[in-house]
Amino acid sequence: MSTVYYTATTLDGFLADPDDSLAWLMRQDLDESGPQNYGAFIATVGALVMGSTTYEWVLAHLAGSGEPWSYSQPTWVMTTRELPVPEGADVRFAKGAVTDVYDDLRAAAGERDVWVVGGGDLAGQFADAGLLDTVIVSIAPVVLGAGRPLLPRRLDLELEETARNGAFVTARYTLAGPLLEDRPTVGG
Repeated sequence: MSTVYYTATTLDGFLADPDDSLAWLMRQDLDESGPQNYGAFIATVGALVMGSTTYEWVLAHLAGSGEPWSYSQPTWVMTTRELPVPEGADVRFAKGAVTDVYDDLRAAAGERDVWVVGGGDLAGQFADAGLLDTVIVSIAPVVLGAGRPLLPRRLDLELEETARNGAFVTARYTLAGPLLEDRPTVGG
């Protein structure tokens, strides 16, 4: 029962290039049953939350591939806009702070995890609120030089596990909190 940011990144810490393309990710070699694999991960997820940019990317990918909505779990999209909902999808739109939807996410997830999908800033908002527990990241052998950052915050993490999966180095971290140097000192 944790809130998990499960994602992939380039070696230089970008989720997508400046045009929000994930072409760099889609061409990587990956063992579907290897360490930190998606199938094992998604089986632990009871609810999802994503930002509107990620949601719109997923919708565009579905439209281009002809695939149906692939999540059986309820999915919250943080947005202030009206967006379409794929047929049969349990998509709920929310605006405001992540703390405003967290109780609903946890209730929907039950004994399973909440997955923060896609955007690094959204994951950062969960971290800022003390609601992000785990970061699982697959690091690709690609350098973009610019793009959407992995997690635009100053945080300390504790490494729990590493492995190789195809072209990726995978790592699982527990969030320790704000960067030690940024934490207030007691009595000082």
